[in-house]
This record gives sequence, C-alpha cells and structure tokens, in this order.
Amino acid sequence: MDQSARFSGPLATSRPRGSRLIEGFSPKLGRRLRCFGRHAFDQWIRLEADPKTLTFCERPLTVDQGDDKRIVDFWVRSRDDEALLIIGDECPMSQTMIGSTSLPIRSVPLAELAAARVWIANWERMLPCIVACRSCVSEALIQAVDQFISAPMQLSRIERHFAPSDPTLVRGAVFNLLHRGRLQAPQLVTQPLSLLSSFEPVGECQ
Repeated sequence: MDQSARFSGPLATSRPRGSRLIEGFSPKLGRRLRCFGRHAFDQWIRLEADPKTLTFCERPLTVDQGDDKRIVDFWVRSRDDEALLIIGDECPMSQTMIGSTSLPIRSVPLAELAAARVWIANWERMLPCIVACRSCVSEALIQAVDQFISAPMQLSRIERHFAPSDPTLVRGAVFNLLHRGRLQAPQLVTQPLSLLSSFEPVGECQ
C-alpha cells in the first residue's frame, strides 16, 4: 500500500472550550502535534505505539453530523488499511468520500481506551526516551541490541550486557526497536514498565 500521507497536517481549528491542550512529539510523523483532550492524546499514543500504523494525521477533516459538522479525530494508514477514526461510542456515519476514494469511519469506544490505560501509560514513559535519544542512539547500537535479544529478556539484563554504555541510550535503543515492531513486550499491556520488564523478538510467543 502507498505509504504517503493523504493529509499534510491538521485542520486549522481552535481548541474546544473546556478541553485540555496536550502537546507531544511524534517520532512517526517527525513533528509536534496538539491533542485536544485526554482521549485524543491516548489514541495518539496507541497509534504511535502500533508498528502496523504507518502514518496518521490528527483532525484531518470534518464530516456532516446532521445540521452540524464533526471533526474527525484521526486519519490512519496501516500496512493494509486506511480509515478515519472518531473517538466515542457513536459514529455519525460509516464512511465518507474523499475525492474519488471512499474511506470507512470507525469509532474508538471510550471503554477501549480505558482498557488500554496501562499500555498507554507505559508508552507515555517510553516515547520521551525515544525522542530524547533519537539523535544520540547510533544504528550500530540499535542493531547490536536487536541481535542480543534473541529470547525473552529483562531490561536490567540488557542494560548490564551493554555496560559501560549509557543505560539511557541502551534503553532508547530497546524502546526504538519496540516502536519499529522488531521487539514485543506483552507484559507492558498489564504491568508498569520497570527494569524487570521483559522484551522479546517478534514471533517469540506466536
């Protein structure tokens, strides 16, 4: 599938009254983004953490909702799919036309976001490390860490193996590989990130 972005950036819209403005830097997009409200921020974290998501755009367009217009929360392109996301338990419509292309509109129930709260909280801690280390972690270190983790392995053991390298850089390499989809960490779905967290090659438990 074409990996180019259908939307170059979000609509120029003002923040809804009463909603919280949360900013972050997206490694996938290579730019900062602004989320209006915690739910939008949480969904961004999920998109950023999903290696199947190739690119996305926040608030890409509006769709008709009766006599009003509803801002779509995200446009998402994955490896084999493309869709618009609206956060909430109801969608105003199931699809919309963009030029000559019909795109499905999918809802992201609030219960789904709540169920992912541990995973989201862990990525809230890992993403700043990825961003802070992106210009410091060499590809050679990333490849070395990738080759070393040949079986499920605790973060503490990985950092010890690569001592005296800066543990922050080693950690950044591990999180970078998780972000790329080269590693997986099933424990992080239900348990807080710690030195005891286990990382493993993709396919290890499949």
